[in-house]
Amino acid sequence: MLRIPEYIGPMAFGLKMGVILPGMDIVEKVYERLISCSEDGLISDGDVICITESVVARAQSNYITIDDIAREIGARLKLNPESRVAVIFPIASRNRFSMLLKGIARAVPRGEVVVQFSHPDDEVGNQVIDPEFAGYLNKEPITDEDIKGHSFRHPVTGVDYIDFYRDIISSEGAGAVIILSNNPLHALELHPDGVIAADIHTRLKTEKTIADWFENCITLDQVFNEGEKSSEWGLLGSNMSAGERIKLAPRNGQQVVESLQKKIKSNLGHDVQVMIYGDGAYLDPTSGIYELADPRAAFAATAGLNCVREGLKYKYLADQCFHEDNKNAEEIESILSESIKRQMPENSLEKEGTTPRKMEDVLASLADLVSGSADAGTPVVVIKGFIKQA
Repeated sequence: MLRIPEYIGPMAFGLKMGVILPGMDIVEKVYERLISCSEDGLISDGDVICITESVVARAQSNYITIDDIAREIGARLKLNPESRVAVIFPIASRNRFSMLLKGIARAVPRGEVVVQFSHPDDEVGNQVIDPEFAGYLNKEPITDEDIKGHSFRHPVTGVDYIDFYRDIISSEGAGAVIILSNNPLHALELHPDGVIAADIHTRLKTEKTIADWFENCITLDQVFNEGEKSSEWGLLGSNMSAGERIKLAPRNGQQVVESLQKKIKSNLGHDVQVMIYGDGAYLDPTSGIYELADPRAAFAATAGLNCVREGLKYKYLADQCFHEDNKNAEEIESILSESIKRQMPENSLEKEGTTPRKMEDVLASLADLVSGSADAGTPVVVIKGFIKQA
């Protein structure tokens, strides 16, 4: 039986699960793989079992269609085929938003869709317009007329999202109006019949600003947030699927993680934590893109992850013991070991530089990096050594 040596610190590894298809019991599938992990000595108390949201939602067959979106948006905003609907602060994404926009446009096939981008980047750092060009214009809103004859390609994907979104709207028969402004009220000057605050992390602020001036406004998490095909996050966290299908975020995620945790404890005897993770909560320093296009990094997590990750600043303690107190390596190791057990105030020098972060955000980010955006065939990740056992 394989055992991980004591000199190994925190670590994470992916588990190959094979294809997960609609209708499968995701709790049972993950549990079956963890039986093998337990037999091989790879699971122990304090481990965190992380399941990517995509396989949970797929197993739940949590799909909707573009027609579903058109019907739901039309009903929620009381639109007719000739209505004008404004979409404020969408992210620039083929995977995350293009299909949603297609459904919105399909709700008003003889009407008009106004898309208001923030600029120069969207909410998660995707460049929409060249910042130098926007600075040269020095105006808000920036209109179709202002950018006529110019193309602004995303520095990573190479896609001009202004043209791309305009073409999506036109393909459904609706008229397309694109404006760029960081003031959500500018879209209201075009007198829409309904408004969608399409941003992810700042949606409540945007909705509140609009609601002070315009009543018929919804956010993406208010659509498909109840019923058989739904998620508590509504359309947030959704992804493009095959054909005209859109995969929603998982539903009843808390029930899934708690069921798996209980099954592992009852049958395998391991006291573990479980989470369903999405995008990692980190910013790419090269592209400037904030990867978190999901509403949160962890869609669901068991109670033991409701904490912050913090710790001692080992570098400071080691340097202090060596340079100031003339301690040797063995003495320093003993001091560090004892320091871990002591409660220290948050503003102590020993903790300086160890910025507290939500445990679920740290672990979801690590799991996302291990599995990769394509899941790497390892949609379940085991993380060891992060949770301190009593």
